[in-house]
Amino acid sequence: MIHLSQPNPNVELHLPNGKTLVGTRGASAEEFLAFVKEDFPAPIVAAIINNQIHELTYPIKSEADCIPVTMDSADGARIYRRSLTFLLDVAFTQSFRRGRLTIDHSVSSGGFYCALRGREPLTESELQRLSQTMRELVEQNIPFERREIPIQEALAYFKKNGDEDKLRLLKHRRKEYLTMYSAAGATNYMHGYMVPSTAYLQWFELKKIGDGFILQYPRRHAPTKLSSVGEYPKLIRAFRQYGDWLETLRIDSVGALNDAVEAGRAEEIVLVSEALHEQGVAEIAQQIAERDSRIILIAGPSSSGKTTSSRRLAVQLLARGVSPYPLELDNYFLDRDKSPLDENGEHDFESIEALNLTRLAQDIEKLIRGEETQLPRYNFKTGLSEEGDVVRLAAHQPLILEGIHGMNPRLIPDHWADSAFRIYVSALTQLNLDRHNRVSTTDTRLLRRMARDARERGYSAQATISRWESVRRGEKRHIFPYQENADVMFNSALAFELSALKPLVEPLLRQVPFESLEYIEARRLLAFLDWFLPLDANLIPANSIAREFIGGSSLHDFKIWRG
Repeated sequence: MIHLSQPNPNVELHLPNGKTLVGTRGASAEEFLAFVKEDFPAPIVAAIINNQIHELTYPIKSEADCIPVTMDSADGARIYRRSLTFLLDVAFTQSFRRGRLTIDHSVSSGGFYCALRGREPLTESELQRLSQTMRELVEQNIPFERREIPIQEALAYFKKNGDEDKLRLLKHRRKEYLTMYSAAGATNYMHGYMVPSTAYLQWFELKKIGDGFILQYPRRHAPTKLSSVGEYPKLIRAFRQYGDWLETLRIDSVGALNDAVEAGRAEEIVLVSEALHEQGVAEIAQQIAERDSRIILIAGPSSSGKTTSSRRLAVQLLARGVSPYPLELDNYFLDRDKSPLDENGEHDFESIEALNLTRLAQDIEKLIRGEETQLPRYNFKTGLSEEGDVVRLAAHQPLILEGIHGMNPRLIPDHWADSAFRIYVSALTQLNLDRHNRVSTTDTRLLRRMARDARERGYSAQATISRWESVRRGEKRHIFPYQENADVMFNSALAFELSALKPLVEPLLRQVPFESLEYIEARRLLAFLDWFLPLDANLIPANSIAREFIGGSSLHDFKIWRG
């Protein structure tokens, strides 16, 4: 029977484990989820309510489905790190009168490399004082107050503070408001969701390195523990080189890039960026020629631009009279029934154990000795290794091997290690939104892959996003641990590329269905791309690394002559 009634003062929140929470209408997600936090393997830092991500301060006003976002998830890790960055900035503002804190780039062990502008580097004692201030703020459980303010008010605030990078960024904002966060007297813009208060940020360390320091945070596989901080001289050197490139281009942030595009400098930015890339490739080719290296190994994560980089390198080597022979590692896969299995019982083709390392070592020995060598060919349809080409190398003709295991010392025989030249390729962008909001190198590669997948394989953005987590797992296991084994790190990032990718990937992201698991990631990437002005892709030369992803590469079908 239908009748009038008063609204129920309680609402239900349905969890993915089958449990239902009942609580007062309007109570926060944090209050609801406090009753089940022990059910989850990592701390809860946000919530997905009816397939939209929200902060834990979000009020539950009606019956809803809820998926807790924990620190061992991609979104949870981002929220924790972003909030930790804000905590660091609040503590720095309290501790020091001079200087500006900049979050430069990430490091593999789980951390951000931080630098200071306008003052001398922090001493060990100053760094300890900064860390202690952060600990005290955590103990005080200070709320992060979230406010949406008119864009003109935000501009006035940052102008008063002298935050030129934020003023440049906001000048191009299309929305009429900006979300700001405040805590302990400090206010800032942080791009994305945050934890409710400082008490959530218990796991961190500050480690001095060079003229800066590392803000260390937990990695997803151990969300309440810190990994040991390794030494990354080559990685940091590659980031520093990219910073020098940005100085050459007079671009230090996304706002500055937008200013340059708006001012008609797009062609200059493209041409100078490409010239810097070509200079880097030429220098690597010269080193290889001078060393008379017999084996050239190239590795890097997905969508790092390895293919175009290796082909541009081959062109530079040919110009120096060196003709490398490409030995394709994919042809050294074991027969499928002999391939190792992962923890789910699936064939793990990304493991180095999936390669016939014995056959590879034997063939390398024969080829370098100048012997006629029968190479294998892997049949991906049958999953069997077959006989391939018969090859004999000319005197001093080097081998070039490109693949994810290129930096792994197990790939080639030990006694050839000194004759090998190892090149690690990755898109190590340092062009951030502003000095507190990083542009993730992972996001750059995901957007690259999305554009290429759509054009070459017909994949939707949803399909690319769904595969990305598996790709990332393989990188963390098989690529990143060995990156410092490289002789050279080549940074394939281009200052203009996200502006060029924007018109291609935005329509793809908008097609991701609301009800899909990938919708939240699509919305996050769209919000990120909204900060960029588009750049005309016709300005990009045909041999650019960007062309590997947006299409039109003159190197797409390039092959080294094997005569």
